[in-house]
This record gives sequence, structure tokens and C-alpha cells, in this order.
Amino acid sequence: MATASTSLSASTSTADYAAALLRVTTGALFVAHAALKIVVFTPAGTAGYFESIGLPAFLAYVTIAAELLGGLALIAGFKTRIVSLALVPVLLGAAWFGHGAAGFFFSNAGGGWEYPVFWAIVMVVQALLGAGAWALDDRR
Repeated sequence: MATASTSLSASTSTADYAAALLRVTTGALFVAHAALKIVVFTPAGTAGYFESIGLPAFLAYVTIAAELLGGLALIAGFKTRIVSLALVPVLLGAAWFGHGAAGFFFSNAGGGWEYPVFWAIVMVVQALLGAGAWALDDRR
């Protein structure tokens, strides 16, 4: 029979692994999204899209940098809480400016705002959980 301390220890370890899995997969998704903007849409094309929805072109480059550098930082577990919170405005901006007019469901034409808002919530959860296992944040 497990004692309370044994049970708590196992749960803490599991939570650390879960936080690490969340951190690495979301980091990889941010890197993939930045790569899409760089390779497929091109930075200039992304800037043109930002202008077409009423945003300054330079925000496209800021967004690409945030997704790429933020994604890499998450994968490494570097400043996880800060990076996670810093990515929330990027996601909410995507929801509001990029997908807001398409309605709630992401399956709508133009993609709705549910998906980027969901990922914003995921980033808040990651910030609350911390880096988890195998992170540079753990090295002092």
C-alpha cells in the first residue's frame, strides 16, 4: 500500500514529465508555424498579409521572431514561464486580427478564433506548470 508521500512523489514526477511534454510539443509547433511563415508564405508575404488586415508590416517580422525564438526556448526549457506568457499576446493577436472575423470555429472559412485562443490558454497553463523535466530552467 502506498503512503501519502510515495503517492505525492509519483504525482510530482508525472506532472514534471507532463509539463515537459507540453513544453516541447508546443515549442515544436511554434517553430513549425514560424517556418511556414518563412519558407512557404515568406517574410515579405507575411508582412503583406499583416498589412491587408490593418496591421503594420513590421509586426509580421516580430511575430515570426517570437514564434521561432519562443518555440526554440520552449523546446530547450529556457525561461519557460516568461516565454509562455510572452507568446500569449501573439496568439490572442492571431485570434483577434487574423481569425476573429471568421467566427468561433476553426473549421470555418478563414479559420475561426477558437484554435489560437485555445493555444493562448495552453501557454497560460504552461506558465503555471513551469518547465517540467529536462529543462535548462532546472540548471542553476
